[in-house]
Amino acid sequence: MGKLIIFSAPSGSGKSTIINSLLEHPELNLAFSISATSRPPRGTEQNGVEYFFLTPEEFQTKIEADEFLEYEEVYPGRFYGTLKSQVEVQSAQGQTVIFDVDVKGGVNIKKFYGDRALSVFIQPPSIEELRRRLEKRGTDAPEVIDSRVQRADFELGYAPLYDVVIVNDDLQKAQAEALAVVQNFLSDETTEE
Repeated sequence: MGKLIIFSAPSGSGKSTIINSLLEHPELNLAFSISATSRPPRGTEQNGVEYFFLTPEEFQTKIEADEFLEYEEVYPGRFYGTLKSQVEVQSAQGQTVIFDVDVKGGVNIKKFYGDRALSVFIQPPSIEELRRRLEKRGTDAPEVIDSRVQRADFELGYAPLYDVVIVNDDLQKAQAEALAVVQNFLSDETTEE
């Protein structure tokens, strides 16, 4: 069975950039966990590639059957979640499954898999710096930035529940630190033949 790596961070912390830098290392054999959603496909999205597309009713049935590692109802009737079965399929194929999830989802996945999973929290150097980064992006209205900064304050409270906290005050340094942590975690594996 493959190992699992969980990444969580407040919006604007550089998590996606750090994950993408790890995906550039084929020797790590990383593969994104394919999530399920109750929203309809957009554009050229295909079932089982970008997401597993379920109706809200199908999603609800799977929740009741305890088939999710974590899920969230983002808007009424609009769900996103991680199916246990999909993680096991990817893991059985020898992939190291990587998760990009919110803090609650990250804590739940870590709790479920224990030592098979490494949880990494990417932290901004400060809330002020986070606000500056979000403003510099230029993609969000001021009230959206305010709400993300407020949420970040809440999310930072989860950092101590993660195995590793990487402070992203220098992107190259944070990327190198993430790579070293992941390599160390993966090399710690006892090979089963």
